[in-house]
Parts: sequence; structure tokens; C-alpha cells
Amino acid sequence: MTSGQPGTGNARPTPTGADAESRPATTAAAGAPTQPARTSDKSPAETTAGQSPAGDGGATGAAPNGYREADPAPSGPAKKSAARRGGKKGTAAKQGTAAKQGTAEGGTATSDSAPKDSTPAKDSGTVDGAAKDGIPVGGPTKDGEPAKDAKAGDADGKDKADGEAKPVGPERWEAFASAPEPRPSIFTRAGRAVGRFLIHEWTLATLGALALAVLMTWPTLRYPRYTLPQDYWDPSLQSWQMAWSGHILLTDPARLWQSNTFFPELWSFAFSDTLLGYAPAGMLGSGPEDAVLRYNIMFVLAHALATLGAYALARQLGAGRIGAAVAGVSYTYAPWLLAQAGHLHVLSNGGIPLAFAMLARGHGWSLRHGYQPERRHDGWVYAGWLVAAWQLSLGFGIGLPFAYFLAGAVLVTAVLFFARRLRTGQAVPFGRRLFAADVLGGVLFAGVGLLMAFPFFKVTERHPYAERTIGDISLFSPPASGFVTAPAESRIWGGLHEGARAALPWHPEMTLLPGFVLYALAAGGLLFSVWRLRHRLLLLAGVLVTMAFAMGTRFFDGTFTYVPLFDHLPGWSGLRTPGRLMLWTTLLLALLAAGAVTALTDRVRELTAQRIPSWPGPWLRMATLLPLLLVTVEGLNTTPHPVVPTQPAAMRSAEGPLLVLPSNQSLDQHVMLWSTSGFPDVVNGGSGFTPRQLDDVRRVSQSFPDQTSVDYLRTLGVRTVVLLRGQVAGTPWEINIDAPVESLGISRQEVGDAVVYRL
Repeated sequence: MTSGQPGTGNARPTPTGADAESRPATTAAAGAPTQPARTSDKSPAETTAGQSPAGDGGATGAAPNGYREADPAPSGPAKKSAARRGGKKGTAAKQGTAAKQGTAEGGTATSDSAPKDSTPAKDSGTVDGAAKDGIPVGGPTKDGEPAKDAKAGDADGKDKADGEAKPVGPERWEAFASAPEPRPSIFTRAGRAVGRFLIHEWTLATLGALALAVLMTWPTLRYPRYTLPQDYWDPSLQSWQMAWSGHILLTDPARLWQSNTFFPELWSFAFSDTLLGYAPAGMLGSGPEDAVLRYNIMFVLAHALATLGAYALARQLGAGRIGAAVAGVSYTYAPWLLAQAGHLHVLSNGGIPLAFAMLARGHGWSLRHGYQPERRHDGWVYAGWLVAAWQLSLGFGIGLPFAYFLAGAVLVTAVLFFARRLRTGQAVPFGRRLFAADVLGGVLFAGVGLLMAFPFFKVTERHPYAERTIGDISLFSPPASGFVTAPAESRIWGGLHEGARAALPWHPEMTLLPGFVLYALAAGGLLFSVWRLRHRLLLLAGVLVTMAFAMGTRFFDGTFTYVPLFDHLPGWSGLRTPGRLMLWTTLLLALLAAGAVTALTDRVRELTAQRIPSWPGPWLRMATLLPLLLVTVEGLNTTPHPVVPTQPAAMRSAEGPLLVLPSNQSLDQHVMLWSTSGFPDVVNGGSGFTPRQLDDVRRVSQSFPDQTSVDYLRTLGVRTVVLLRGQVAGTPWEINIDAPVESLGISRQEVGDAVVYRL
């Protein structure tokens, strides 16, 4: 009997009164021949057919409230077959229950000598220990006690009992029932969801990338409002760029490209890469100190995003966690990038691998597993194109090669897709939704590129001398020795490579060492890797080709590499530093290294699983972290963090348009940063090129204050001139700064450490 055993639920009470009397029953008169049961009635053997035997601990048709219900009774031959099957199950149930303990356990005693074709149970009896239509488990009872003449069948499982059934309360078996699992509260469910989120791989990867960025760029965040990494010239310019884009988009978006610097030039915001993608950050705070703080925060976040992006790409292509971590760290903290610490637009490259990872995931493709149509997802495709467009908005110095590389990847993928279709004669699954996502995403990416390119083309039209020449490219083209030379900011190799740097014409852009550890891991990846051989060879070819392009005109004068791009690709002539293409070489080397480290970790996992005893296992697993540790150590830096020059008090209240003297490329970048207090129009400005009008202003103002310079500045619309006493040593203003000006029709006022002239 299954009733009463733990875990089976409470017994169902026997209906009484009219409900009990209304149920059909088959009765047999004393001495009368046995009559077959009607089809509406069920014998125990009939009911147990298709249910679990008592020895299995339960039956199959459990109702939601814990009651058991019998299956419909078979008829005819099927009924006899069910009876025979029920007999076998009854035997199994009999082995788990003592026949003489019926009264002690609250059930009926069974008899092994009962005939196989015994009389059907009175009032439908019991169903193999399960209640039928409300009759309690254990058979009919009389006055709460088992009937004296009750008999149980052996093989057929038929029961025979006399007397009227009495109700049995469900509380009789509550002690044996399993307690229902309590429903968790909303706070419990929320806590579990937060816990799952905190231990998710991508949460840990993001937090790890952020923590590593803070440590590897330290002390950037030690005094984030007063210091800048590497130097305070280009970082001051880029601090102003973020501040201007955020300010003007909130106040007057139509003036975005007509910045407050280089007055009265037009399209002045496009004189250099704009970092426009960081405009949301520029909307927070105001003034020079907030601009410096904003720059330092984005400097750290750029490193974190690059690590996370390369990690995501390696994982999507099929690398393991440790291998992907090696790829992320080696891509972000390659020694050659330490020389670019003052160029945030170069360090802001994390969108490149992240966009590729999202696009590959959306298309269901990985390097290790190939094309998997069932893993396609158009949402990731949209996200990938959005990230790619955002990366392009940060500047064309890195974004333009990325755009051409992405266009080439789309073209090659389309050709391979249709070639496979022609070769196999079968339509390769792709889908309209995925195609629509690619079309819309590609249009968005191209639209952002055109909108960003239009102001730069206007600048080129107005200032044709701003375009680069092959001669300019040659000045910044690194020799082959640059690939094994580290910059001075490298803590490990900087001092050792001092002599090699001295032999380079312009070492800040020619020290291109991606890391000796990365070289070694990538070389090992050619021989031992999870990537297929053809993929390894393609990655190697990509490394060699990008190195050749990074050499500019040093590789066979660039005749077969850089020069064709310079002559035929729109916008390529604006790139003056071929060495920055080393970014692509580093990424490909990182993917080769990720394949090797993943193969190593997989092999270690197999060895630790096979070893008996397995005590060396933890040490072997820790050894797989050695490549990650080595690439991290090789990325340590000694980047200086100089204090930013303090904003002169005169700049806080001066009315524009104004000119700050002395004026040159370096000092004007400070003036741009100081102008973030109110953004008055200033003649000063620093960028990748110098407009001729600014050259004229600097030349004429050498004699300021005199009538010629005053008249010229008035013609331009300048109303205020600020002369900085701390910067006039060794300049013509050292003598003229205290000269009387009453005859010139201008006023002179001492404000702090500056002299303010109002024209």
C-alpha cells in the first residue's frame, strides 16, 4: 500500500451522506455467482495499470492538491490485460508491506491465498493503496476499525471488504507528508538575482577591468583635479574638447563645429580629432578643474573598456577565460601604448574589439566553432554597429582605419558567404531580420562617418595646406627596429632601451614594442593553439601586413603598402603617424596568444582530471596564470603626472573676444583649457596644424602694445588682451609690459599676475 508513506501527500477523506450513496457500486448476493463489474466501476488491478507500484513510493496521476485520482477503467480484453499487469504490481507492493500489519498501520490485512478471479471489491474498493472517488486508503472500515472479513487479492490486487466506509481525517498522515517549500518573498528573489548578477562572468570581467585600469594608470586618480598623465599640453587640449562638446550641445548645438577657439576661424572644432563621443561626460561640471577631473576619469575608463573589449572578442572567438584575459591585458597595456599616454584619442580604442565581438556574436560566428546559424541574434548586430559608430565619433586618427577595416571585413564575409552557397548548392541560413540589422546598422555607421567627415572636408577646403604630404609621412615612419624598442615610460624596458631610442628620429611615435612576452606567446600560438591551422596562418599574415603598413614609407618606400592608401583612400592623407597602425598588430598578436593560453589551460584541466592523487592540480592551475601575470608586469609604467598650470584670475572675468599673450602651440593649449570658464571667444588655439591667420596674429602682436597691433586686433574683433607676466621672460613683452598706453586709446589694468588691456 502506498498510502501513509512519507512524501505521498495526505489521504483524501471519504465522502459521506448523499455523496457516498450516489456513487455506483457492484454488490454480490450471498451464494450468487460472481457478476462482472460494470465499466464505471474499477477493481484495484484495473486501476493500478499504468500507475507506479507501491514499492516505488507513489503513483503518477497526482492532482494539484495532493490527491490521487484513478485513470479511466479499460474494458474488454484491455481490462483483463490491465488486471494481469496490476497483479504483478500488486506483488511488488506486497513485498514492501507486511500482510499481518493492516490494523496496526491503519490499512487492511492482505491474504496471499485469495483466488486470482475473486469477487470485485464492494463499493469499488481501493485502488492499489490509492483512494478512488474519495474512499480512504486502506479499504472500507466499519466504526473506524478494519472490517473483519476484508480480504486483499494477491496477484490481481483485488480487495474485498464488508461494511460501510467511514471518513478518515487527513491529519492522520500529516506527520509523514513532506512540508511544502515556502514561497520566497520578493526581497529573497531580488537578493538571489543580485547575487547571480554579481558572480556573472561579465560582471567580474568588468569589475576586474576597472580595478586593473585604476592600478595600471596610478597615480592618475590620486590628484585627478590638478594633474594630467604624461604632459599638460595635448591632454589640456583634449580636456577642452570634451568640455566644449558637452557645453555647446546643451546650449547651442548648431554651433558645435564653430568653437570658441581660433577666433574668428570657422569650423575650428574640426582642426583636430574631437572626442565627440565623450560629449555626455562633458555635460557634467564646469571650469578647468572639472575639465581635468573629467579627462582623468575618461583616461582610466578608456583603459578599462579596451581590456573588456579585447576580452569579449577573444571569448566570442572561442578562447577560454584566462586566454581572453591575456588578450585583453596585452592589447591595452602593450608597452608601445605608454608613449601615447598623452593622446586620449589613441587610447580610446576599446570600441574596436567590442564592436567586432558584438557583430560576431550577432551573426553566430566564432573562430573556434565556425558559423552557427542557431546562435544568430539581430539585437547584438544592432549593438555592434552602434558601438562601431560611437568609436568612429571619437576621432578619425583611430576611427578611419577602423572604418576601412570594417568595410573590408563586410565585403570579404559577403564574398565567402555566397561562395559557400555556390559551392554547396544550398542556401546558407542567414535570415531577413539579420540582413535588415546589417543594412540599418551599416547605414547608421556610414551616416555618422559622413556627418563627422563633412566639417573636416570643409577645413581642408578652407585650409588646403592642412593636408599631409608624403614628406610629412616619412618624418613619422618608424624603422623595423622600432618594433623591438620600448618607450621611456616602460618600467621594465624603458631604461634598457635608452640607446635604441636615441637612434630613432622621432621616438615618441617610433617605439612600437608590443611586448616581448606577447611576441613569445603569439609565436607559441602558431604551434600550439585551439585555433585551426589556417586561422593561425591568417592571423600571422595579418600581423605581418599591419607591421608593413605601420612602417609607412620605410617598407620599400611604401610603394606597395602605405602610399596607395595615401593616394586613393578618402581621408587617409590626413593621417600623419603610420606607427599608430600598430594597434591592429597588437590585437592580432593578442588573439594568437589567447589561442595558445587557452590550449594550455585545456591541457592542464585534462591532466588534473586524470591524475591520481590530484594534489598537484591546484599548482598546475595556478601555473596557467603565469602568462597573464607576465603581460601585466610588462605593461607597468613610469608615466609622469605633472601639475596643470593654474588658471589666471584674469581669465575668469575677461570678456571676449580676447587674445592671450604670449601665444604659441603649447601655451595656447593651456588657454583653451582655461577658457572652459564661460567659454569666451579666444584667438588662441592649438591643433594638428596652425591656421595662417593665427600665424599673422602671433607675428603682429610681437610689438603689442603699439598702434599697428592694436588696429589689427580691432579689425579682427578682439576687445581684450591678457598679457601673462609669468611667461614674458625672454620675449619682446618683457620690456613693453609696463609701457604707457594712454596715447593708443586703450586701458590697462593689473589683475593678479596678468595685465589686462581693453581695446
